[in-house]
Amino acid sequence: MIETPENPKNDPVDGVGPDAQDVDTALDPVEALQAEVEQLKAQSLIERADLENQRKRLAREIEVARRFANERLLADLLPVFDSLEAGLAADSSESPLRAGLELTLKQLHAVAERNGLVVLAPQPGDAFNPEHHNAVSQVASAEVAPGTVVQTFQKGYLLNDRLLRPAMVVVAQAD
Repeated sequence: MIETPENPKNDPVDGVGPDAQDVDTALDPVEALQAEVEQLKAQSLIERADLENQRKRLAREIEVARRFANERLLADLLPVFDSLEAGLAADSSESPLRAGLELTLKQLHAVAERNGLVVLAPQPGDAFNPEHHNAVSQVASAEVAPGTVVQTFQKGYLLNDRLLRPAMVVVAQAD
């Protein structure tokens, strides 16, 4: 308030005084609240997007965990497959024991296949795939084209399209 000779009772002067201050302060809180509401809306959108991203990431992680939950168990079974197949390859008899081992191996493969395991057993003449095959050597071959598989030493395996073990192969040497 300003005391002047024309305004001895401290009445407010235009733009000056307690009422003028109230108008200025009355506008500021409204603008401040509007700004705060806009800021909270923006923050809410960011947090909602972040929450949605976390939900999607968690869903992906759960799917990967579900697909590869048996990876260790199936990887541990690979030497069992190799041993049974080597034993059957070494024994050419037609005994009931052999038939039982063949049936057991077939059942094991069926169980593994139901859990996403796929056998990689390249045949002579199949194209060498460095993503699925491990070339242990190269040999000159007149029977197959260069760069193709000549022989498979050990089968490989895929688990739900992920390489679990590469097939060990011999590749025909290029000229």
